[in-house]
Amino acid sequence: MTRTIVASATKEIIIGFDQPFCVIGERINPTGRKKLAAEMIEGNFDTVIRDALEQVAAGATMLDVNAGVTSVNPNETEPALLVKTMEIVQGLVDVPLSIDSSVTAAIEAALKIAKGRPLVNSVTGEEEKLEAILPLCAKYDVPVVAISNDETGISMDPDVRFAVAKKIVERAMDYGIKPHDIVVDPLVMPIGALGDAGRQVFQLLYRLRNELKVNTTCGLSNISFGLPHRHGINAGFIPMVIGAGMTSAIMNPCRPQEMEAVRAANVLNGTDPNCGNWIMTYRDHKPAEAGAAASTAAPGASSGRRGGRAGRTGGGSAPTE
Repeated sequence: MTRTIVASATKEIIIGFDQPFCVIGERINPTGRKKLAAEMIEGNFDTVIRDALEQVAAGATMLDVNAGVTSVNPNETEPALLVKTMEIVQGLVDVPLSIDSSVTAAIEAALKIAKGRPLVNSVTGEEEKLEAILPLCAKYDVPVVAISNDETGISMDPDVRFAVAKKIVERAMDYGIKPHDIVVDPLVMPIGALGDAGRQVFQLLYRLRNELKVNTTCGLSNISFGLPHRHGINAGFIPMVIGAGMTSAIMNPCRPQEMEAVRAANVLNGTDPNCGNWIMTYRDHKPAEAGAAASTAAPGASSGRRGGRAGRTGGGSAPTE
């Protein structure tokens, strides 16, 4: 059975087909969040601290940490800022972290100070990235997210995306990295723009699980990009991708509707033994109060953006506000 082990200084988590779905909190990411980016540049980490604590309290299994505040000289600015952010977050919470950057120097700087066994987010099928990131993952013995695009971009053909994933897995083995330490992102397309985006992902997940035998992840909210009431789409998508074999996702755990879908899928998938987590979470739940709260919520409050930094594809969604 494929098992990807990630860890903080005090807590080990297993990503696997027989494990509860791994929720990777997306909120510590300044992409599209001008206020957060400005705060981080100024050395103000109040929002980072709040987002870290709130996501873990909401049920995040891991936290993604991104410090890509600017596209200007990221090789100079990002390593130090990512290190500072990592140090703050791992001093606050005990969950494992995902190091999220497209800057190789920033990833290496973060790996040097990371406690436990973080997940590196990410490597693509581009030769330059393979040669830069895979040796780092081998050196520090850490798992990595493999995004199914290469120099040609993101293919609309799921067979091509599978081929890119297979290429990354095979190249990783050349560096001594086993398939269980590769977490493939098959790239979720917006269903509003590509009508069979859901079916594509389900088919890819089946092949990734049964042919490559790897764990998987995605930027969950990409599926609903451009649509109204996005969290309804996201919540419907969650049990379907879990049923198809996905084992983790980069998402916003502070959305109750989506976390309820995760917990229900764990129950139905047999990864919440005796429904223990569901019962502990919802035994005092009062549907009437929840409905009243929902009816008074401001409409149109959801938004979403693509992950990493502007212009970057894959590796998870940037946080929704």
